Amino acid sequence: MVEKQYSLWLENAVMDEDLIKELKEMQGNDELISDAFYKDLEFGTAGLRGVIGAGTNRMNVYTVGKATQGLAAYVNSIAANGKVAIAYDSRIKSDVFAKIAAQIFAANGIKVYLYKELMPTPMLSFAVRYLNCDAGVVVTASHNPAKYNGYKAYGPDGCQLGPEAADYVLSIMNKVDIFADIKSMDFDEALSSGKIEYIGSEVISAYLDRVQAQRVSPELDLSNLNVIYTPLHGSGNKPVRTILDRIGAKNVTVVKEQELPDGNFPTAPYPNPEIKQAFECALNLAKTVPADLLLATDPDADRVGIAISHNGEYKLLSGNDVGALLLNYVLSRRKESGTLPDGCVAVKTIVSTEICKKIAEKYNCKLIEVLTGFKFIGEQISILEEKNEAYKYVFGFEESYGYLAGDHVRDKDAVVASMLICEMAAYYKEKGLTLLDELDNIYKEFGYYYSVQKSFTCEGQSGMKRIEEIMKTLRSKAPTEIGGNDVVRFNDYKTSVSVDNVTKESETLTLPKSNVLCYFLKCGSSVIVRPSGTEPKIKIYINAVGKTSADADKKRSNLLEAGTQLLGF
Repeated sequence: MVEKQYSLWLENAVMDEDLIKELKEMQGNDELISDAFYKDLEFGTAGLRGVIGAGTNRMNVYTVGKATQGLAAYVNSIAANGKVAIAYDSRIKSDVFAKIAAQIFAANGIKVYLYKELMPTPMLSFAVRYLNCDAGVVVTASHNPAKYNGYKAYGPDGCQLGPEAADYVLSIMNKVDIFADIKSMDFDEALSSGKIEYIGSEVISAYLDRVQAQRVSPELDLSNLNVIYTPLHGSGNKPVRTILDRIGAKNVTVVKEQELPDGNFPTAPYPNPEIKQAFECALNLAKTVPADLLLATDPDADRVGIAISHNGEYKLLSGNDVGALLLNYVLSRRKESGTLPDGCVAVKTIVSTEICKKIAEKYNCKLIEVLTGFKFIGEQISILEEKNEAYKYVFGFEESYGYLAGDHVRDKDAVVASMLICEMAAYYKEKGLTLLDELDNIYKEFGYYYSVQKSFTCEGQSGMKRIEEIMKTLRSKAPTEIGGNDVVRFNDYKTSVSVDNVTKESETLTLPKSNVLCYFLKCGSSVIVRPSGTEPKIKIYINAVGKTSADADKKRSNLLEAGTQLLGF
């Protein structure tokens, strides 16, 4: 089967010179051919994501074409005169894939609105709703290394596609001959006839207006805040700098060597604001340009990470740290100003810090927990919107550096998060505090909640099988203790069963089914295991709770070591 597919591609894949060259170079290398063709690149609620290159298991003009033909069929099944918005980031071939998708949608009778230059993922979610589209696409692989690209698909609500819609798209894709059944038309012809239209500046301005409206302390003077910002060669450069300028943050220094778009990410092989390496250029700049805050957005500007100047050095904050700080800031300041609505709602994912429950409780805020994936946070906003109560939503976040204030989009938004982080830092600076000082105040009030996430990469066919075996073993032989701590409750979100290990009673979980295992420990801490939905990784999340900083830190280290052994790494 693999050899047959390879032969078909060798003969028919003529649209891209890079693919022609790569396919010829594969000849005689069974391992390369097998990895490129042993399966189709999977399409799910996160769309497509994979290594750029030739083959059914790679990101290329044909796999993008196949997904677009499937998504076009979905749009035509729900709308008579369908409309789609498309955005792309700085990754290799992102603009090419976006153009190919536009040509295919147009050929299928669907009106296309295309951003003329690279734009952040949240601005795609905004455009879908603002332009009353039936779907949207953003070409990005988020924070993955340069060899990856991806294709995120969105529904009319501005959220990434739900399971039913994704299954429909996949059912069409499974019937499509990748070389014969994909409709397309000339790009310039589609543009001149109005079937493709560039998204204008008014949409960008409307988005920025909605972001700016999320300010919590609009009267605050940010002129004394010193910021170093890096877009990590991505799409955040213009919108983040624009919004910071709008709110009066004038002392923003951009990391020059990471300012311009470059899909090779030459200064940041892992353009992920979760890791220290992404901040190396900013840290070097800070030696000569002192700053209160270092700010980094990933290539599609849906995630943001920060480092804080504290006692003469810079310390990176985790996604949970920033999420807790922002939730506390938004709730406390809006309470003080009288703008916190009755029945206010915040949302977090099940793997994110539990300290948010204590913070929300203090301000009578309903905290909803959802599965991992920001679309589930977006869904909660949509549920409120249906009841004309979207104004009650105040904040949502996931531990992987994704945050959203406001209902203007249905995905994580590093532009609005960057704005609020800078405002928050300026607010506490006026009080003589750094964000680390304020975080410590939160811990002193609610308890020390220390977390860590670790990913284990398992690439290729063998890696996928290993992840499946790990999850299978953990289900069939559920641990009764981890790191010397008794497991008092075990939640399996795939089977929707929660088991109380003390009483031996079980109950049904109400969240949608997902391949996630949660172990709740007698000491109050928890361990969560899940395969990534977008990368060849299995992840473990440690949430340790201690009475003191030292106690929480010790528990975190112990549980991470025990959890790593539990997974067999």
